[in-house]
Amino acid sequence: MVNHIETEDEEDSDSSSKTGQSSAHKGGTVDTKPVKNYMTPKGYTAMRDELLALMDVERPKIVEIVHWAASNGDRSENGDYIYGKKRLREIDRRIRFLTKRLDIAEVVDPSVHYNNDTVFFGATVTYCTVHPSPQSSADQDNTITILGVDEFDSLKGEVSWVSPIARALIRAREGDEVKLQTPAGTQVIEILKVEYPKP
Repeated sequence: MVNHIETEDEEDSDSSSKTGQSSAHKGGTVDTKPVKNYMTPKGYTAMRDELLALMDVERPKIVEIVHWAASNGDRSENGDYIYGKKRLREIDRRIRFLTKRLDIAEVVDPSVHYNNDTVFFGATVTYCTVHPSPQSSADQDNTITILGVDEFDSLKGEVSWVSPIARALIRAREGDEVKLQTPAGTQVIEILKVEYPKP
């Protein structure tokens, strides 16, 4: 378990957040390596629980249904058999995906930074736009939580650590102003509050 994300990994991820790989030119060659899969303990547990549920509960149940449906004769018009085989393929794809992501996961516990005012992975950050555009509200505060690419939920105000807003905020402190590149241009945002879960 690591306490925070190293600067080198952040720089590597800048150009590779969409591809999952990073590149650095060294003597005319390109060095490609996968971006580390940082994850909170809660996110890791949820993903592992999903994997175990698929392997130990849902897949055996679907295999049983497919076996039963196959024993009923003609498979070409057997709805249970056709659906079961399709569902099995979906489950197997998900199992492979979860296994690969968990294999490269690096669990980062945000609670080690409790009472710290510097933004690291796992921080919940409240910020406002210092010089808002005419289309935005000058008085509106925004709160986000920086999480792993496999665990964040944008509907809950969570963002991936490789997102532009997260990269702009990481290593800044309460009261700092940082620049955020957006499609509408550069925005200056002020960090109002940094919070971490209790240990």
